[in-house]
Amino acid sequence: MTLIKSISGIRGTIGGPVGEGLTPVDIVKFTYAYCDQLRVRRPKKAGERYKVVVGKDARISGEMVENLVCGTLIACGVDVVKAGFASTPTTEMAVIFSEADGGIILTASHNPKQWNALKLLNEKGEFLTAEEGGAILECAEKEDFDFSDIDSIGSIVEEDFTDRHLDAVLALPQVDVEAVRKAGFTVVVDAVNSVGGIIMPRLLKRLGVKCIELNCNPDGHFAHNPEPLPANLVELSETVVRKKADLGVSVDPDVDRLAFICENGEPFVEEYTLVSVADYLLECAVKEGKKNLATVSNLSSSRALRDVTEKHGGTYYASAVGEVNVTTLMHKVGALIGGEGNGGVIYPAIHAGRDAMVGVALFLSNLAHKKMTVSQLKKTYPQYFIAKNKIQLSDKALIDKILSELQVIYKKENVNTIDGVKISFEARKQWVHLRKSNTEPIIRIYAEAQDQQAAEALANEVIAVANKIIG
Repeated sequence: MTLIKSISGIRGTIGGPVGEGLTPVDIVKFTYAYCDQLRVRRPKKAGERYKVVVGKDARISGEMVENLVCGTLIACGVDVVKAGFASTPTTEMAVIFSEADGGIILTASHNPKQWNALKLLNEKGEFLTAEEGGAILECAEKEDFDFSDIDSIGSIVEEDFTDRHLDAVLALPQVDVEAVRKAGFTVVVDAVNSVGGIIMPRLLKRLGVKCIELNCNPDGHFAHNPEPLPANLVELSETVVRKKADLGVSVDPDVDRLAFICENGEPFVEEYTLVSVADYLLECAVKEGKKNLATVSNLSSSRALRDVTEKHGGTYYASAVGEVNVTTLMHKVGALIGGEGNGGVIYPAIHAGRDAMVGVALFLSNLAHKKMTVSQLKKTYPQYFIAKNKIQLSDKALIDKILSELQVIYKKENVNTIDGVKISFEARKQWVHLRKSNTEPIIRIYAEAQDQQAAEALANEVIAVANKIIG
């Protein structure tokens, strides 16, 4: 497997020769480049120390990668705050708590156990900009290393930030701990044997919720494909029904994505994680008399967020795909809430990063206030369905030709080109979004409509038009 490099970090499979996957050499190079560019981004006076937080999920390769990253950081004269097993949002919060200059998260998110990655943070605990990430990639390729002398090497301190993170979540005014406690919920948690098995049961117990733990041993041996999609959550669905639980909660290995299972074993659907939390926060904001009711998601996320936002008198904004693009736009418009349709909830009142703990606490607060089942709650939202397809091409050059000509063919519709091509058919409340892959000659196609058949039909319509363009 080729090493995948992007502005947000590097990822790959562990093992094999240099140039194939994520090797110790790659880890040292990119950690060094991060340090080098840290000095460019945040210049300090002579003698002042840099501080970087390092957190990891429970992957089998985690300790090896952590040792390499921490060793390289101190060799560069950087002091390390080692957070140990920590979710991605916990590591982001730890940067803020520690007043650090940055952070490195060791996780390959929803990828299988053979993968690992370095995700790079700035001093706000947020992912680097495209420009900053590009500078690190360029620096890593130079391989011109200059490490600190013995009197200037860094140090390592260890600190567990899990409870501080949960304290901050439970202190949010919109998290109604007393209402959740009185509701007497029973929740099944599937943490895929990663760090969610540490933090999520602890959160639920502090909320007074009966927690049934499923795959909560953080040993890195993922019990199933770790992406929280319905096909991978059969055991969770069955357990929710068998235990007569009120809710099933699934998180990915680094706990920034969140999916729910209804009390009847049916998926709540990942897209609706953000929709439901946003609806609750917008409702609270209206009651509090707040004026800026802006929400943000990416172009491939459900129209349902736009619908609930406008229902409350707010304004919806769409960004390019990618968490850093979502948070950048959220900062620009002063968004109340934002995120992604993959179960990512970003609530800037606590921090600007996807956070499953925030999502669960707000969702349960909403459920406690509404006094209805999860399946009943789902029916209160606009119902949309997304179809996912792709076009495999023999030549990458054809991609730009297809995307360019589609803009002309559908020029009478609402066309957005900030990230590929998104065509919105407003009268039908349908859209289709085409994006090119960064690594393969593929166009990924997402289409949404008010029933699954219509979504598939729309995707097939655009695929047929694209095939005519190819000839």
